[in-house]
Amino acid sequence: MTRASLPRLQYSLIVFRGACSILRREKGEDISLLNGSVWVTAGSAFCISDARGDVRGREEGLFYRDTRHLSRFVLRVNGEIPHLLSSESSGDCAGFYLFAPAGGSRNGLSIMRRRELAGGLREEIRLTNHTRRPVEALLELELDADFADLFEVKEHPAGRTDEPVREDGGGLRFVYRREDFRRDTRVRLETAEGGVKLDSGRVGTRLSLEPKQTATVLVTITPEAGGVPAAAPAGPQRSVSPALHTDWETLERTWEQSLADLRALSFRLDGEPGLLLAAGLPWFMTLFGRDALITAFQTVHLDPEFSRSTLRALARRQATDFDDFRDAEPGKILHELRFGELAHFGEVPHSPYYGTVDATPLFLVLLHEAWRWTADEEFVRELERPARRALEWIKRYSDTDGDGYADYRMRSSRGLNNQGWKDSDNSVLYADGTRAEPPIALCEAQGYVYDALMRSAELAERVWRDAGLARKLREDAADLKRRFDRDFWVEARGGYYALALDGTGRQVDSVTSNMGHLLWSGIVPEERSRAVADRLMEDALFSGWGVRTMSEEDGGYNPIEYHNGTVWPHDNSLIAYGLYRYGYRAEANRIATAMIEAARHFDYRLPEVFAGYRREETRFPVGYPTTCSPQGWAAGTPPLLVRAMLGLEPDPESCELALDPALPEPLSTLRLENVPAFGELWTVEG
Repeated sequence: MTRASLPRLQYSLIVFRGACSILRREKGEDISLLNGSVWVTAGSAFCISDARGDVRGREEGLFYRDTRHLSRFVLRVNGEIPHLLSSESSGDCAGFYLFAPAGGSRNGLSIMRRRELAGGLREEIRLTNHTRRPVEALLELELDADFADLFEVKEHPAGRTDEPVREDGGGLRFVYRREDFRRDTRVRLETAEGGVKLDSGRVGTRLSLEPKQTATVLVTITPEAGGVPAAAPAGPQRSVSPALHTDWETLERTWEQSLADLRALSFRLDGEPGLLLAAGLPWFMTLFGRDALITAFQTVHLDPEFSRSTLRALARRQATDFDDFRDAEPGKILHELRFGELAHFGEVPHSPYYGTVDATPLFLVLLHEAWRWTADEEFVRELERPARRALEWIKRYSDTDGDGYADYRMRSSRGLNNQGWKDSDNSVLYADGTRAEPPIALCEAQGYVYDALMRSAELAERVWRDAGLARKLREDAADLKRRFDRDFWVEARGGYYALALDGTGRQVDSVTSNMGHLLWSGIVPEERSRAVADRLMEDALFSGWGVRTMSEEDGGYNPIEYHNGTVWPHDNSLIAYGLYRYGYRAEANRIATAMIEAARHFDYRLPEVFAGYRREETRFPVGYPTTCSPQGWAAGTPPLLVRAMLGLEPDPESCELALDPALPEPLSTLRLENVPAFGELWTVEG
């Protein structure tokens, strides 16, 4: 094991094409997105177009800070829509290759549209005359901006009525005003020949092309929020990423794709100096408490700065008051933050929305984990007050029905009925398939609380120098562990932990992947751990590609139901890490191997979710229609699996890394370089 000094990393733009065909709203409604769509994203901005590069409304458009700044962007040449040759994406741009008739030839003009999104949208359009005679080409762009809120686009793809457009210094400017909410879109068209024509919702220029001549037109589209133009995303990070070397090519390629996706999902929030990780493309390029905390945990050994910036951003937005519309209580960590018109005027509760039972304990878990990897006591002291507020929320407000367990019950008229990570309306079912009604005390939420108490006790003892608090937290954790095993353990069906308790104290007795998170948290007594591990790995739960969200034997099981039979990579990474934590290395490696093998069938990018069919039935993992990709905690899955393979753990007292490798069968060597810990870079090998 070697170490070196720690440099900084620069992040770049990544472009994605056709990553999703159907989108799912959090409350379970499906939204269609055109197949073959091309996406470009940078920070808080993204653009979705068709394969020609055109935007025609529906779910397409240029979006910035949860507002659609461009709802129509259609290229015409001599009044006609060009024909498509192909489109592609690479690194930091998207390219669209088209042709149009000219000079007596049906393909006399070739057209290239090269698009880049860096704050605003910049598009270079090149027309080449391939005929043997001069050609006149009228290039026109039809434009519109409906300034629809992201929630409106998802719920009502037709958008709004047209908004005012005006000429603005040689370009067009679309304007939207509602009281103090202001959004603008500025459009400029530049050409060497000049002669730009402006009309309401249309810009154009006439080009004279000699045989074999090429002309270039440059279009820039700049969104503005509150009079401030969108800026290109940038932020200092380490100049090198952890590099993985192994004799298993599939793992290497999956690792590289994971790092690329994490870079693409990084963004900067107002007033925050550090980069954060968005939940996923396209509709979730913002801060989600649970997603950001879990992804930062999965990747803390790649870059602990994400953990620190995530914790700071969430601490600054920690709830201070009771607010039923936003499901908020003092000390609670947010679920989702939005910046669009509906959130601005309180028509949706996402300013921010706090409807999550698990983000607050996970905040404490990540704070401790960040300390383990950095030994940064100053940072832990900086966040002592938010941490104590989070502990107070757990103690005073997390239990709504007085049974001693963290639970949830929606108070908001626009909130989430289910407030764990499985947040669809039908995600909490009894074994017979009927729905449980809130208040719901999820099993994994109790595990997170237990882990938060134990980790906070160590911080209280070693950093905050509060022995009394440390002692009380450990006592509370021990009591929770004892009661939890008594109340959640189900003796039937070979023994397992129930998914939840309902408001009457009845066990929600379906067999689910949630119990795997209990191993990650450490709440499972050693004498129960073998039974939990065996249940997770039996055929009814383990598909061959991963642990399903629900057992085949349960009444609610469906291999293509969002949370009731599918396989979620992030879920499996936490289960595998929990198995590793309890010493079940073979089982952890079986999950890790299945996940990496599945990634190969998805072009080495693990999706958010895939279908739960048995491996022997399909021979390949079946993609799920409502998945979006890249997605934060799916991208975080390979790093956490590799950490479990290596048995890689930090010791903040000695500022050393411990290594206990147990490699799965496809591997004989595994080397990880440039691992940041305690202000240095390490190389570890198993």
